[in-house]
Amino acid sequence: MEIPLLKDIIIIFILSITVILVCHRLKIPSIVGFLITGILAGPHGLGIVGAVHEVKLLAEIGIVILLFTIGMEFSIKRLLSIEKIVLVGGSLQVVLTILAVSLFASLVGRPLNEAFFLGFLISLSSTAIVLKLLQEKAEVESPHGKTALGILIYQDIAIVPMMLMTPFLAGEGYFTTQSLIVLALKIMGIIILVVAGAKWIVPNILYRVARTRNREIFLLTIIAICLAVAWLTSGAGLSLALGAFLAGLIISESEYSHQAVGNIIPFRDVFTSFFFVSIGMLLDVGFLLHEPVLIILVTLGLLVLKTATGTLASIILGIPLRIALLTGFTLCQIGEFSFILSETGLEAGLIPENIYQLFLACTVISMAATPFIMAFAPRMTGAILRMPLPERLVSGFYPLSDQAEPVKKEHLVIIGFGVNGRNVARAAEMAGIPYVIIEMNPETVREEQAQGLPIYYGDATQEAVVTMANIREARIAVVAINDPAATRRIAEVVRQQGPKVRLIVRTRFLSEMKPLFDLGADEVIPEEFETSVEIFSRVLAHYLIPRDDIERFVADIRSDGYEMFRGLSRDSTSLSSLKLDLSEVEISTFRITEDSSLAEETLGRVQLRKKYGISVLAIRRRSEIIYNPSADDRIEPGDILFVLGTPKAISEGAAELL
Repeated sequence: MEIPLLKDIIIIFILSITVILVCHRLKIPSIVGFLITGILAGPHGLGIVGAVHEVKLLAEIGIVILLFTIGMEFSIKRLLSIEKIVLVGGSLQVVLTILAVSLFASLVGRPLNEAFFLGFLISLSSTAIVLKLLQEKAEVESPHGKTALGILIYQDIAIVPMMLMTPFLAGEGYFTTQSLIVLALKIMGIIILVVAGAKWIVPNILYRVARTRNREIFLLTIIAICLAVAWLTSGAGLSLALGAFLAGLIISESEYSHQAVGNIIPFRDVFTSFFFVSIGMLLDVGFLLHEPVLIILVTLGLLVLKTATGTLASIILGIPLRIALLTGFTLCQIGEFSFILSETGLEAGLIPENIYQLFLACTVISMAATPFIMAFAPRMTGAILRMPLPERLVSGFYPLSDQAEPVKKEHLVIIGFGVNGRNVARAAEMAGIPYVIIEMNPETVREEQAQGLPIYYGDATQEAVVTMANIREARIAVVAINDPAATRRIAEVVRQQGPKVRLIVRTRFLSEMKPLFDLGADEVIPEEFETSVEIFSRVLAHYLIPRDDIERFVADIRSDGYEMFRGLSRDSTSLSSLKLDLSEVEISTFRITEDSSLAEETLGRVQLRKKYGISVLAIRRRSEIIYNPSADDRIEPGDILFVLGTPKAISEGAAELL
């Protein structure tokens, strides 16, 4: 049975791979490659993909998953820390853009209702593109990244009243007090759900699921939470994407957020690619070729306007000019939710077909230009700051507060919290070394977090979990788990994410050492070898080999990469130098009782060496130890004598004297 959608998906994948490989060679961002793929494959290009509607549905799933992952990487606490940016900055950016666009559209002869609606469309920026680029550049936590994110969150909320006002602008509807009250109650209910879910419901559910150690159940639970909250918000009149973001916020408050991100990232990358392809499919190449000058001029005007309103809103917040400019450049494009709103306006007759096509062309071009604009934004910002500007404007009207938690640097990352991991953590604690622990046992994580340990739940075979520990800035990473396959995967991931980190890996067998070294481990400690070294060291000690010789022997083995113990036939300078001259001598102990013939006698009187061939090395008396006792030292009941002699002499002496 043929599935048409499957054929179209295969075509999109093959075409995307080809286009992105070419873009990679030309150093063009992958987002632009996906947009070009959509243009080529869509109905206005080569027309080789027929299931355009189905691709759009997959694109909507991509937006949902993208916002979900952003919510998980964020947190309610951090959201509250930027509430001023969300409420004030977002309001200013949206209102300023709507007013500017409405004024210009009115001046060129467009009706007032159409002018306002165009203001709605252009005021929104692309959450999907901006956040993807910020993540790739590791700038989500930067000042301009947080400012842009706060404004984007407001825009995603603002789409709701814009959708409600669209019929009103078209003259087809009106607001009632009852409808507003119902909407307010729905929003309040969702807020209560988010708070309750983050604090009580979701952490308990994920704890029970994590205890099963079943990755499939964990993944299904995460997806179910995402879709359930998104469905609830959609039913309340809010967007699916906003609901997904709220679902991510709920999960972010639990200790399982990093593991959830690691599980969901592959799905995010696949479905967001469909989103960018679907955007490219909307562009009418014929219209673009027919009106190239008009489209380019309007696009440039929109980019300048969006940059200006984003910058001005940030300046009014009191943010320094450099950060404000970077924020403006970040928000310069038109967003994906504008497409949804534009279709509603087209159906309601708010905008004519030619304006709709002009809007689509300008939007797609602005999206394609965003990666390049963000790449050159620091350079353009630097050029602007070299102009003679007021110092107060450059430095900002208010101090820029940064409430983000300090990021660990030069720290130790411990993967696995078994016996070895605990010992490493204990040693780090005693030495004052900052450290982070990654552990897969949810019960251990919950117990140790309650004790204040910096421990997180997650599978370190996933890049997102290792990245959470800021592995790139770590000095040392220690892998101390029992699973050989997982150990190899973790070593590979750690080396990719932290090329400069010192990677120490614990493994069980010598045979596993070479693969781990090949994967980038700096040191591999095989338990099989360490156990044999400990046993052999004790054997040598019992044969009274000098301690410094034993330590030198062990050091030589370790410095030789453990090769010395791979075969017994191999010659070893260190081993051959250990002379077993005292192989017939041992050290033993005598416990002196009140009935012993040695009690209350001096060592000189009993003459143990002369009569029995036994030398007394030390006497332990309660908590005191008498080393190298003299002939005048008295032996008291309860003493323990440490004696040296042949096994036969010690045995005969003990039988006669004790």
